[in-house]
Amino acid sequence: MTPLSPKLSRDLESGRLTEHLAEIAEEASVLILPYWRADTAVTTKADDSPVTEADQKAEALILERLTALYSGVQTVAEEACAADGAPDAESAFFLIDPLDGTKAFVGEREAFTVNIALAHGARVLAGVISAPAMGQTWRTGGSGDKAGAFTRRFGEPGWRQVRVREKPDRGFALISHSLGEDEAERIAARFGCAEWQALDSSVKFCLIAEGRYDVYPRTGPTCEWDTGAGQAILEAAGGRVITLEGQPLTYAKPQYLNPGFVALGG
Repeated sequence: MTPLSPKLSRDLESGRLTEHLAEIAEEASVLILPYWRADTAVTTKADDSPVTEADQKAEALILERLTALYSGVQTVAEEACAADGAPDAESAFFLIDPLDGTKAFVGEREAFTVNIALAHGARVLAGVISAPAMGQTWRTGGSGDKAGAFTRRFGEPGWRQVRVREKPDRGFALISHSLGEDEAERIAARFGCAEWQALDSSVKFCLIAEGRYDVYPRTGPTCEWDTGAGQAILEAAGGRVITLEGQPLTYAKPQYLNPGFVALGG
């Protein structure tokens, strides 16, 4: 496998990579917000998922900024893949979901996000998630004393470190809004949680990373751009993301499709 470029490696280790990605994700968030709760036109992609002008414009901005900072690093972006097909992963590549939780966005709910991750082969190395309507960003750090997961409110100069909590006696699960109440309750109980809440998008990974919830099980289909940034953040905060068979969730899979998985806190 081709090693990371010297610049990418330095920025990854120092934490500058995710500082840059956070600035890009927050810029995309500012672009997206005027479309929220504004009767934005919705079209349907080939897989029956919704897409809006906000998705498309945010992705164009992110790709432009990444090309300027890290030219030559491959990008795997949701809307480009929907339009042109998924490219083969070569070496290091950015995974981009410009608006994760489009159904929440269209439904005027707050839990939609901008996701940017860096993967290298089967591993996801770094990630950033911004939640435009919540005004909050999460990111991974660097290595050594700069390692960990961090968050800030939009406009804040500093970052606060976050950490998963040890699972309490009555664990609390986050469940996709796409599940019915009976199925959500059954799945939450399967993973040892007496309580659950339905929530959209990759923000579920971040809330577990902050120690506010414990488990996010997902049995339905997802793609790597849905999970890469969230997995990186949760793992940096001390959590895990594993398949339903108990193996680590890996990357650069065919068509970037994920199996079922569970995200775990402490």
